[in-house]
Amino acid sequence: MGRVSAPFGVKGWIKIQPFTAAIDGLMAYDKWWLGCDGDWHEHAVDRAQAQGRALVAKLKACDDREVAVLFKGRQVAVPREALPKAAANEFYWADLIGLRVINDEARDLGEVTRILETGANEVLVVQGEGGQERLIPFIADAIRTVDLAAGVIRVDWGADY
Repeated sequence: MGRVSAPFGVKGWIKIQPFTAAIDGLMAYDKWWLGCDGDWHEHAVDRAQAQGRALVAKLKACDDREVAVLFKGRQVAVPREALPKAAANEFYWADLIGLRVINDEARDLGEVTRILETGANEVLVVQGEGGQERLIPFIADAIRTVDLAAGVIRVDWGADY
């Protein structure tokens, strides 16, 4: 849901680049998981506030800059069960990663490896055979269906695009 980009100030605050739709999306949670490469730890949030396009937060038991520096580069997450249920035709990005992408001609275009936010719309990055990468806009004109249970996204997208 975000990444710690730097310590903030000298009293143990951290600066977070949020990956949520709203800058303050993480502020709804009083506990965050910080980590990377399978090394995750729960941290209670003392205070947090939006600051421009970032979020700054003070974690409990993080009282000085030297401790805050240790969090730099760590990912910020919350437990899946704490997230609100996605509405109809809405998806968490994490649920789309790894899905197969099949076009209208039943051609397998590859697997979603990541999602880009462009400002206009999100874009699926699809890795195909031989490492070929396709960028498919996540818009109604291109996306036919998303079937999480089957692990498939059906698209109106030519194999030669």
